[in-house]
Amino acid sequence: MSAPARVLELAGASVLVFADRPSACRAAANQLADTLRSAVATRGRAVLGLATGATPEPIYAKLVGMHREGELSFAQVATYNLDEYYPISPFDPNSYRSYMHRHLFSHVDLPANRAHLLDGTVPEAATTEHGEQFDRWIAADGGLDVQLLGLGRNGHIGFNEPLDLPVDEALKLPTRLVDLHPTTIADASKDFGDASRVIRRALTVGVATILAARSILVVALGPNKAEAVAQSLHGPITAQVPGSLLQSVPGKVTWILDEPAAQALQG
Repeated sequence: MSAPARVLELAGASVLVFADRPSACRAAANQLADTLRSAVATRGRAVLGLATGATPEPIYAKLVGMHREGELSFAQVATYNLDEYYPISPFDPNSYRSYMHRHLFSHVDLPANRAHLLDGTVPEAATTEHGEQFDRWIAADGGLDVQLLGLGRNGHIGFNEPLDLPVDEALKLPTRLVDLHPTTIADASKDFGDASRVIRRALTVGVATILAARSILVVALGPNKAEAVAQSLHGPITAQVPGSLLQSVPGKVTWILDEPAAQALQG
């Protein structure tokens, strides 16, 4: 495993800065694998919170490679995904269920009934109850051993978008249906072919559930994430920068960055 080029302690978090994207993704995959193995050894099972998007793809590819080499088993694992567009069919190639099938689930020995994703087909009147149920499932499974997060250009975590909310209210946000921020919609346009085709709402695991994980691993890569990374780690805790809310759980959070994403950090 490549050693980080720099190790910083910022805002109560460990920040590991790697020379390039491939080494950062290898480090993230190794950390996830170590957490999985440790939880299985200690408790007989591991509960993973998983993210989607471009950033985790090479991380999942590395985990799949470990599995194929006989180094990693998902047989005693349960997973909970962070978010899903709404409304969307699970068979739509842009659904995160399809994404997870392509990049991880179909390649490892994870039992199908232990892969949990928010359902983009539930009736709108049932979305609040569905979110509450998802949070109950995670709690009944003993909570998340680790939550993998990306970071949006606007600082979002999951689809917890920037909001004009007091911090104490933002920290309590549950799993729910949300409207997507214009920056998020613009960034998703490459997947949907055009911004006009991007689904405007999503179901997302809430801030409260993310913060309750025993550990949180944030991976941010590339120069377009540098400002959001700096605001999350150097700025005040504010619901306008959801990544900054991670400062409220010091000692739980590890950031893995490449040098371009870390370029605005001081320390």
